[in-house]
Amino acid sequence: MLLSNIPKVEIISIIGLVFLLMFVNWFLEAAKWKRLMLKIESFSFYRAIESVFCGLTLAIFTPNRLGEYGGRVFFLSPKRRIVGVVAMAVGNIGQLVLTNIFGAIALSLFIYRFIDLDYRLFFAIQILAVAFCLFFIVFYFNIQWLNGILLSFKFTRKYKKFYSILGRYRKGELFRILMFCLARYLVFSSQYFILFIWLVPGLHYADIVMMICILFFVQSTLPSLDLFDVGIRSVTASYFFSYITKQDVAVIACTASIWLINIIIPAILGTYFVFKLNFFGNSKSN
Repeated sequence: MLLSNIPKVEIISIIGLVFLLMFVNWFLEAAKWKRLMLKIESFSFYRAIESVFCGLTLAIFTPNRLGEYGGRVFFLSPKRRIVGVVAMAVGNIGQLVLTNIFGAIALSLFIYRFIDLDYRLFFAIQILAVAFCLFFIVFYFNIQWLNGILLSFKFTRKYKKFYSILGRYRKGELFRILMFCLARYLVFSSQYFILFIWLVPGLHYADIVMMICILFFVQSTLPSLDLFDVGIRSVTASYFFSYITKQDVAVIACTASIWLINIIIPAILGTYFVFKLNFFGNSKSN
């Protein structure tokens, strides 16, 4: 057994810390969601927490977490729900920007360290990685361009009342949203980091950080269903970590533990808020 020789107090302390960080992670997401909705509808932080956990419950049953959008916006007044989906997409794009940037940097380091490539090919990959990162930064901080692009098409122009919210997010506001995204990224990275240094001793800290960034990046590009996502996460982690450790069981245990703590347990907690929903109005608590 992986934990058989570890004192119970230590196990409880480490798992408890990772569990606590799960709440920090989703409370930060609630704060980000509340900030995004300042342009649309004002509500309390507790209501933001309700909607986030409700979204997590519905997300595990839908491909690529699409149900999360529905779970959140049903806490809004009916006439603002579609606009709420667009606002939530802004926050998700911010999270994706960081995942892709850190992932591209980590993959570049991974290739440099472990893949034997011709220097010209390696240089070309670095140029592509830089261009990739710049694209996401420029696109995110000019997200109102998307509003202009959609307005240029006749068939999308009639829906402008739903996506015109994109034009309200200025660079300063987008930067503040991105800081929430960065805080979340650091928190769930810390969860992985804590478990890996605990269960897979002897790894260099820089290697763990590199692999964690790659895992997030790869997972964000793969189609998945949260309920069965543990298999994809475990295979991905097992493959990349095989370059720095042979403790495959410990790597899979770390990955599965994060899946359970960050996805499944919050989804179970969120069922309480799902039952409070009134799908044709606001939540029953209101």
